[in-house]
Amino acid sequence: MRYLTDTERGLDPKRVNDAVEAAFADHGRGLVQMPPKTYIILPAGDFRTMPAYLPSQNIAGVKIVNVHPQNPGRGLPTVMALTVILDIATGKPEAVINATPLTDMRTGAAGAIAAKYLSPKKEIVLGLIGTGRQALAQVEATRHTLAVGEVRVWSRNPVHAEKFCAGIHSLDCRSASLEHACDCDVLVTTTPSTRPIIMDAWISEGTHINAIGADAPGKEELDPAILERSSVFVDDPAQAVHSGEINVPIARGIYSEASLAGTLGEVVIGKKGRKHPDEITIFDSTGLAIQDLAIAKIALQQGTAIVLPFP
Repeated sequence: MRYLTDTERGLDPKRVNDAVEAAFADHGRGLVQMPPKTYIILPAGDFRTMPAYLPSQNIAGVKIVNVHPQNPGRGLPTVMALTVILDIATGKPEAVINATPLTDMRTGAAGAIAAKYLSPKKEIVLGLIGTGRQALAQVEATRHTLAVGEVRVWSRNPVHAEKFCAGIHSLDCRSASLEHACDCDVLVTTTPSTRPIIMDAWISEGTHINAIGADAPGKEELDPAILERSSVFVDDPAQAVHSGEINVPIARGIYSEASLAGTLGEVVIGKKGRKHPDEITIFDSTGLAIQDLAIAKIALQQGTAIVLPFP
């Protein structure tokens, strides 16, 4: 068995995007095994287990990932993860992968694929709500699927927005008010908010929204009125109902699973999609285990490995 470190080193974002897109296509065709992620609630956060089997890539395994919002104050990432890969024929553990940086990349890739298929424009103004690691991952992935002409960034702390923009090279990036950041073609929300911070009045017709931050029960970033006038696509319905952007509106009885427009996998294979340029579309991302397997397949080919005896 191998323990893989430095898994993100040299990873080509376009290759990651392509691999994640192919995994979503398999999901859209019903060719994967993937139960909903399981949550364990801890005093200061949670951890989730995410098993899956991706037959087209001949890979199976499980990711364990935590979310602890106060970790940056301790000098630790909010999200940390490891993935265990199993041999298909025997079930023997083949590898344990440091999946912390890979989690950022595969989530960024999902947003990039959603924007690729659901944005009505190929040259865009990108609005970012939040300036953490996932915001950066979304920018890096999206610039490989769409032409990003300008980036407007909002943070609760304007200093963080300025610092974020200083680290974005070759793009016109600037700090913006919350309302101005929402005045864009593709809006990406990456905060841990438990109450709406994006108001309906700020969202123009034709906007595509990647709702990334709501990934656990009780989290919510968007005014529910936005959902009511949008076509909402999810990565997986069971997960989204439980812990995605739609989880709170559904719990309150102001939105229903029946209102969903489809899954991103169905969009990728052409079964569902945007109907007209003025339509508002939303991708409700909760993160799928098949994304982790898709990127793990690449990491296995180039990560730094330490061989561990097993059994």
